[in-house]
Amino acid sequence: MELKNKSLFKQECFIGGKWVKSLNNDTIQVDNPATLKSIGNVPKCGKAETKNAIEAANDAFLNWKNKTAKERSIILKQWQDLIIKNVDDLAHIMTVEQGKPLAESKGEILMGASYIEFYAEEVKRVYGDIIPDPLPDRRIVVIKQPVGVVGAITPWNFPSTMITRKCAPALGVGCPVVIKPASQTPFSALALAVLAEEAGFPPGVFNVLTGSASEIGKELTENPIVKKISFTGSTEVGKILLKQSASTVKKVSMELGGHAPFIVFEDADIDEAVSGAIMSKFRNSGQTCICANRLFVHEKVYEEFLEKFVKKVAEIKVGNGLEESTNSGPLIDQYSLEKVKDHVQDAVKTGAKIAIGGDIHKLGGNFYQPTVLSNVTNKAKITYEETFGPVAPIYKFSSDTEVINLANDTPYGLASYFYARDIGKIWKVAEALEYGIVSVNTGLPTKAEIPFGGVKESGLGREGSRYGLDDYLEIKYISMAGI
Repeated sequence: MELKNKSLFKQECFIGGKWVKSLNNDTIQVDNPATLKSIGNVPKCGKAETKNAIEAANDAFLNWKNKTAKERSIILKQWQDLIIKNVDDLAHIMTVEQGKPLAESKGEILMGASYIEFYAEEVKRVYGDIIPDPLPDRRIVVIKQPVGVVGAITPWNFPSTMITRKCAPALGVGCPVVIKPASQTPFSALALAVLAEEAGFPPGVFNVLTGSASEIGKELTENPIVKKISFTGSTEVGKILLKQSASTVKKVSMELGGHAPFIVFEDADIDEAVSGAIMSKFRNSGQTCICANRLFVHEKVYEEFLEKFVKKVAEIKVGNGLEESTNSGPLIDQYSLEKVKDHVQDAVKTGAKIAIGGDIHKLGGNFYQPTVLSNVTNKAKITYEETFGPVAPIYKFSSDTEVINLANDTPYGLASYFYARDIGKIWKVAEALEYGIVSVNTGLPTKAEIPFGGVKESGLGREGSRYGLDDYLEIKYISMAGI
């Protein structure tokens, strides 16, 4: 790692304010997805280490929750400042372990810092209520209190923002956190822990565990000390965590799989729609939960859109994310590459045509060509399964009713996109789409101020915005009589 601040690269876990190895000294090797070379090793922790982290968080809870919102806000702001100060090093770490281009990594770090900034201010506005009582000698008071120890399980595709988006509101309202980052990208999380310690979070308030996902996840979900689980990842794993969390009736936030439609109506600005589709589909090499997975284009503008879209895709420069000219990196691993290959081959077998790409990139390894498929049929796997790669399948449609039905024909409901100019149509379609996020005439809807989350099998709860505080708070009703 070529870092200015070499202390950011840690190969130990952070528990109770101390940097520690696993109890049996087992480790997990972390590889660079672009070069396939080892970056380093992190502890392979399990149930025992997770218990230690939970107990450390619980020991810190009383003092942390009793600090004022302003005191916690000051520490959050110091954490934000340190992240911005170290943005180049943090971006370098992320690119080396995750693969995304440096510009995208830097954008993610700054986005993550924006969540901290937002919640450093918002936690000062956690208000209660005084409700009029029908009896004259009584008063009804409602207050909000921190739920307690929070377990946060985060994915590899956004290894920084997924942590800050979960932890900033939790920490801000007084909840200590135990974080389990993905084993493919643990170093970004550990670097954030270095800066959290420097910012002044007391020992036990911020903990990071690497290791066995099944063991750590099971202990976090079933340990009664943990009062809240926040998870971002696949729907399959989310369902397992939900079942395990049910044993202690925890609060849960689940941001799960997506299968986003991207609709281009007849009256759309085609150039803007092409730009939005490029941004949505190929950011992070298509490895985002909210990226466009199915592109529906009205038959009257289909050929124009396809031609312009393919030209833009041809301009995408694939390579190692550390190279300045790169704007699309590798897939995270061989499993992901094989899934992309399978989806493309299956689509072609069922009638689709390859407009561009369609094969492993000449760089080999985990690199796949940015791909556009035209004339895709409903028989293809890609129509119903999330690809998580740089492949854009395009479908024709002829009516509003038809495309709304096609867009909603999925168990997922995270993000959706459409381009149109008619204001009546915009309202009609936005209300008809069964998604937690509807993005109109833009391919990048994410901001700290918005309530991020899905419906159906895409999850529960919301992260970001003022609504993101709710899942880390308990509402307490106090009845006062004899007044």
